[in-house]
Amino acid sequence: MNFSIIVVCLNPGEKLNQTLDSIFAQSCRDYEIIIKDGGSTDGSVDAWLKAWRKRKAEPSETVHLYQEQDTGIYDAMNQAVSHARGEFLLFLNCGDTFADQYVLERTREGIKARAASGADISRMVLYGDTYGEKNQVVIASPPVINGFVCYRNIPCHQSCFYSAALCREKPFDLQYRIRADYDHFLWCYYRAGAQMFHMGFAVASYEGGGYSESRKNRRRDRKEHSLIIHTYMGKGELLRYKVIMALTLAPLRRALADSKVFSGVYHRMKERAYSTYRT
Repeated sequence: MNFSIIVVCLNPGEKLNQTLDSIFAQSCRDYEIIIKDGGSTDGSVDAWLKAWRKRKAEPSETVHLYQEQDTGIYDAMNQAVSHARGEFLLFLNCGDTFADQYVLERTREGIKARAASGADISRMVLYGDTYGEKNQVVIASPPVINGFVCYRNIPCHQSCFYSAALCREKPFDLQYRIRADYDHFLWCYYRAGAQMFHMGFAVASYEGGGYSESRKNRRRDRKEHSLIIHTYMGKGELLRYKVIMALTLAPLRRALADSKVFSGVYHRMKERAYSTYRT
């Protein structure tokens, strides 16, 4: 089995249906879905399961539901990993969807091509672009992952396929409530020597407005970012990146990227720059 699509939830309401319908619409059927429910009380999970069984789901729709208590989203993700059987894992949050129906098919072909060229599929991260629903723009991911990318802005985790072995070797670190996925990505790059490949298409449509984006959590987000970069990067490296950020007007670029008025123009310019780099 190529893929385990992990969906963690707690009182998800209709968002669970949106995400699962998007998965079922995939042209590639070589997947399982792991629903990790932390103890929902809104009836949405049980209602979906009842409806799914009633319509006599197709044999290709392999869904495993695990209802277990957890301490938060990253604990839930770790629990889900322990149940997954796929070679590659994708964490698709409730409310998020695939960008189109061919994402898994194209990713599977990409895995085959890279395996044929000698890449170790047990140490691989494949990632793509992300459609940001908040501003209705495609957020281009960098064509190559390097230290500066890791410092500045890694690809959205909903658009990253991880070799399952990487997630089992290092579970998400529960000391981080907001950035455990960021810590894991940097571990893959700096410590695990994972091969990272940009696939050249949008993987996920990201709802936005999550826990890390709320105003009250921004201070904790900055603190966790600082702890993580100091774990993996040396002082000289960090100083170099900070200078680059200052010279390239990072706060202004961030404001443009988040602006509903200028976001589209900014991301199109970034995509053109990345396309030039790739060629």
